[in-house]
Amino acid sequence: MKTISIAHVINGLATGGAEMMLYKLLNRTDRTRYASSVVCLQPGGELRGKIEALGVPVADIGMTTKRPSWSSLRRLRTIMRERRPGIVQGWMYHGNLAALLAATFAPGRTALAWNIRQSLYSLSDEKRTTAAVIKLGSYLSRFPAGIIYNSNNGASQHEVIGYRPNTRVVIPNGFDTDLFVPSDQARSSVRVELGLPGDAKLIGLIGRYHAVKDHRCFLEAASLLKGRVSNVHFILAGRGVDDQNRELRDDLGKMNIAECVRMLGERRDIPRLTAALDIATSSSRNEGFANVIGEAMSCGVPCVVTDVGDSARIVGDTGSAVPPHDPRALADAWTGLISMDEEKRRALGQKARQRICEHYSLDTVVRQYEALYERLATGAKA
Repeated sequence: MKTISIAHVINGLATGGAEMMLYKLLNRTDRTRYASSVVCLQPGGELRGKIEALGVPVADIGMTTKRPSWSSLRRLRTIMRERRPGIVQGWMYHGNLAALLAATFAPGRTALAWNIRQSLYSLSDEKRTTAAVIKLGSYLSRFPAGIIYNSNNGASQHEVIGYRPNTRVVIPNGFDTDLFVPSDQARSSVRVELGLPGDAKLIGLIGRYHAVKDHRCFLEAASLLKGRVSNVHFILAGRGVDDQNRELRDDLGKMNIAECVRMLGERRDIPRLTAALDIATSSSRNEGFANVIGEAMSCGVPCVVTDVGDSARIVGDTGSAVPPHDPRALADAWTGLISMDEEKRRALGQKARQRICEHYSLDTVVRQYEALYERLATGAKA
């Protein structure tokens, strides 16, 4: 059987949700059937070495700004002519537009797929340049044979502003249920590391510092909960979430909760931190498909999420969903879970893990991508 060559085009390979999904996809794709390569618009990125270690070639076209230069376009054309992919798949808005160019540069018949990774409540919420790229994508969306979304909500929102609905494919994020596992050892060791009592209740938010993640809402809810429940502590982890962040430090001081909040910054032991939690939270104002929620559920940790994107759909009846930017609703949902009998909360966590294993395991999701590639390789629409 002939190998299908796939070129993935992405802005860069810094550690992020889309970039991690690409890495996980490349790691599990059947390499005897699919020959994958990656083209980055920008050089560098923490995941580049990990992807190359899989035996997947990575090249960049040397963009240092968001606008392509003639030299970067020539580089993209050269790469496409060398690799001759049968399928070009873009990742996120800028990568999708670059993938459209890449497909035109590739010799022979080449199928184009886009991959959109976020919800879209309003273009006014985006930076002006990003909003322009999103709108341009709606005009150009007649060219891809398939537009992949990681959430049903995100698909519908993009179609409202003009993205073609007839090529919609919804493939959720997938989770490594062998890596993200329940662990009593992690619960114990993280509390020792943080200097917390062994019976401390631990609520966490894992995510980079960005307005869309709404860390302030999380902290306001933490302040409310601290007045209701004793022995509860909170952890924040992610890029920019550390003691150097003046805005967060100021918020902790104003809310008088500095003693019960640990800001851990960017960590390499996310499975361990996640498994140590009693409750995981996503307080985002806007989200497509939150990886951290699926990872927590895989660890057997009940979740409280804001009802944005597909977060409520992912959690189902194994946790709670509350309106975005509503600290009181968030604190009330936490209170409900914290006040549960320990055995009941653990049973809820086990139910959450079972839900991920059945519907969102990485192998299940990779098979969906492979089925799409088979259709595109025949010249069919998604």
